[in-house]
Amino acid sequence: MDALIIAAGFGSRLRDISDSKPMTSIAGVPLLELGVRQARAAGAERVVVVTGHEAERLEAALPALAERAGIPVLARRVADWAKPNGWSVLAGAEAIAGDYLLMMSDHIFSAPILAGLAQQGGSDRGVTLAVDQYCDNPLVDPDDATWVERDERQFIRAIGKTIPSYDAVDCGAFLCTPELAEAIREAIAAGQAGSLSEGMQRLADRGRAATWEIGGAWWLDVDDPRAHALAEQQAPYELAEIYAAALS
Repeated sequence: MDALIIAAGFGSRLRDISDSKPMTSIAGVPLLELGVRQARAAGAERVVVVTGHEAERLEAALPALAERAGIPVLARRVADWAKPNGWSVLAGAEAIAGDYLLMMSDHIFSAPILAGLAQQGGSDRGVTLAVDQYCDNPLVDPDDATWVERDERQFIRAIGKTIPSYDAVDCGAFLCTPELAEAIREAIAAGQAGSLSEGMQRLADRGRAATWEIGGAWWLDVDDPRAHALAEQQAPYELAEIYAAALS
């Protein structure tokens, strides 16, 4: 199994801390390295990183990162990093033949989340999204979160930042089949902007977008200075094995 990490965006809300969000240090380890090491710990055998903003700098850092983490890391550059994140999914998925873990470079997870998600595949779904049912989780920024409404099967009924009704929050980790990239292409062909959520909603409308609830496990979207401060405090403890390997 491969992992796909989206690392193409501008990261405007972290600019006061770092000029490259994926390379932002969290207690001595860059966010992107945490993601690569977490993917490996979950069973990934190769990581594809989609670059865009600061692409040359990020791509130059990948060989050393791959050597430190002990896993092949391949770069794929999105043509226009200012476009919605679904375009980054398409750029990375072109290098992957089968199913894959999809992660955002600014999301970090305690070990049970990615390991558990990797086991959630099935013929009844085109994608499985890790969700947190605790919508009032104090680590979640409600103004930036992507919300999820589930049906009685715990499949996605609706997903987005502004949906009127929801019962879970998107954790930013997915187990994907090739159906997801195809759904994003269909959304673009229909005149939509090409966001990941648009592709997810298309799969949801077909009954093909499952969820997996993380059961209170720790995760964090490191998207602004407040979240960065929380990550500096908590990540070395929540990701103790990752930090032990990274800093040894």
